[in-house]
Amino acid sequence: MGHMDFGLVLQTDPPASRVVSLMKRAERNGFTYGWTFDSAVLWQEPFVIYSQILAGTTKLTVGPMVTNPGTRTWEVTASTFATLNDMFGNRTVCGIGRGDSAMRVAGRKPNTLARISEAMKVIRALGSGDEADLGGGTVVRIPWIKEGARLPVWMAAYGPKALKMTGEEADGFILQLADPYLTESMVRAVRDAAVAAGRDPARVTVCVAAPAYVTEDDSPAALAHAREQCRWFGGMVGNHVADLVSKYGADGSVVPQELTDYIKARQGYDYSHHGRSGNPDTQFVPDEIVDRFCLIGPVEKHVGKLNALRALGVDQFAVYDMHDAQEAVIDAYGSHVIPAVNS
Repeated sequence: MGHMDFGLVLQTDPPASRVVSLMKRAERNGFTYGWTFDSAVLWQEPFVIYSQILAGTTKLTVGPMVTNPGTRTWEVTASTFATLNDMFGNRTVCGIGRGDSAMRVAGRKPNTLARISEAMKVIRALGSGDEADLGGGTVVRIPWIKEGARLPVWMAAYGPKALKMTGEEADGFILQLADPYLTESMVRAVRDAAVAAGRDPARVTVCVAAPAYVTEDDSPAALAHAREQCRWFGGMVGNHVADLVSKYGADGSVVPQELTDYIKARQGYDYSHHGRSGNPDTQFVPDEIVDRFCLIGPVEKHVGKLNALRALGVDQFAVYDMHDAQEAVIDAYGSHVIPAVNS
């Protein structure tokens, strides 16, 4: 099996200096990607912070998990990535999705897939120095972009139409859950769509992102604490899944039964707690879902699950590091998990 990349995912909570120092720590520990959330009201502006992360590291590739087509105009997004790439040498990736929290917090609806499709084409073209039509026949090119610039665009998806579009159009697929059963079916959907579109499915990089929490042992107390620290993730994912269930129904024909079952218990969801370990709206997330969606337990549990994910075609595992053991998990991955997976 091939080498697996590792990424670190953070929210850009102040102080930014802490985000930068955790990213530097991740690079020292063998991580090769640094990701952040992107939601202008909820967190600090990530692109400003990427500049500092890139300046403080040598190899890390950075980007949003995920930006969206509605918060910034497409030429602004492309120019921002291209500026960072010009400064630091093609070390960015554009993760993009519907903009669930970013749009809703601002009172706007998440973007349609058609809009994401257009945005991906324009951002990738402009960010690579090519011409693009901004709509209404206005064709532009960013004149200062040098030969050899490139900007990969990775799409976040769960639903059948989004998975199909990812396979047809994106350079990478971001899947925000680490359940092997669901990963297998979703990766297959993306790859099948790539093949049907005449693309080499291996050209679509697969990135699974989920919280990881390394415990000393698998005692009930240690596991219970780890689950409490990661339970918020089931709420965040549940948010996306609830949208799918309301659109495609809960009969299991389109959205897998495993996902729909726990949504039934779901009550209101408050974005002010989005992605936070103390999220009160996640009591409905059962232990089994936390264990399936996250990586929890002693080192060997992480290594076993990562090897299983890699066997399903996963190229990168991105660690959501929002909990009370941020440094410890980065270090445990650097010392034990990454070397074991890539030995």
